[in-house]
Amino acid sequence: MTIRLLIVDDDPLVRAGLTFMLGGAEDIEIVGEGADGRDVPELVDRHAPDVVLMDIRMPYVDGLTATERLRARPDAPDVVVLTTFHADEQVLRALRAGAAGFVLKDTPPAEIVASVRRVAAGDPVLSPAVTRQLMSHVAGHQEQPRRATAADRLAELAHREREVALAVGRGHSNAEIAASLYMSVPTVKTHVSRVLAKLGLNNRVQIALLVHDAGLLEDDGTP
Repeated sequence: MTIRLLIVDDDPLVRAGLTFMLGGAEDIEIVGEGADGRDVPELVDRHAPDVVLMDIRMPYVDGLTATERLRARPDAPDVVVLTTFHADEQVLRALRAGAAGFVLKDTPPAEIVASVRRVAAGDPVLSPAVTRQLMSHVAGHQEQPRRATAADRLAELAHREREVALAVGRGHSNAEIAASLYMSVPTVKTHVSRVLAKLGLNNRVQIALLVHDAGLLEDDGTP
């Protein structure tokens, strides 16, 4: 399968570098480029990308606003945000808006290519280590109303769905969840899909954020 990729960054040198790097992969086709978030709707309509690689900081419409607007559309492509920060409020906002993850601008080329492939395959671009870093940041900036709201939303889940959601919050893969909860990987995928549908979420990154917003793992001794 060829992955149709749209690159959005206001720096022409960055765009050229990403196009050269990613365009060399046999399974990735660069279908378009944009210099600002305001270009995204028209570019997506014209090129129908599978994945959008989106810079956060742009002069007119920033990548966060562009991501929120794009992910609110039906059948929206997946978004990976480009950032110079490991974890900050901007990245968290992008993930809550439905971005499938983020990559640092100084990430080695092979890892950026792998990230695009992972997102196209339906896997978020967040390692357990990065997930823990983000969640630590969430815990330090948590508000009580947000915690209560998150807990109420998770209360809608059935027992098994809640167990899977907690495991996702710990940064576990489907295989790790299957092993720990004694179920098959397809069953885990089914539960994840049900959690997403019940809670109106885009991806498992948002499940993880919701679990941590609810404060369910603060004293959790599970690795």
